[in-house]
Amino acid sequence: MDSKEIAFQTAGREALKKAMLTAGPALLEPIYSATITVPADYMGDVLGDMNSRRARVQGMDNIGNKSLIKVEVPLAEMQNYSTDLRSMTGGRGVYRMEFLHYGRVPSHLQQQVVAAAQRQEEAD
Repeated sequence: MDSKEIAFQTAGREALKKAMLTAGPALLEPIYSATITVPADYMGDVLGDMNSRRARVQGMDNIGNKSLIKVEVPLAEMQNYSTDLRSMTGGRGVYRMEFLHYGRVPSHLQQQVVAAAQRQEEAD
């Protein structure tokens, strides 16, 4: 009964801070499985674009004159993909996505995200 509530809050905050630093926290992002169907002529363009989006190609198939590309890609990289795919293929490409799992954000991007969050916190 000697201590004040603020002392317990401060102690809890410091303990959580110390635990987080020693635990080695990691930032995770949602990873999706995407299947992209395009005319065979555009397969190289789509593969190059997927590589620039941090995608991992899981397989490629040809069905007639169409190419089917299967990739695992972070959701953050697919925000404007429908517009980009339409532009690359003249409106002839389609894709679908399904949630797969959470994956670790690469360290160079993690530092950028943390820095942006700190700037936002300081601005508020």
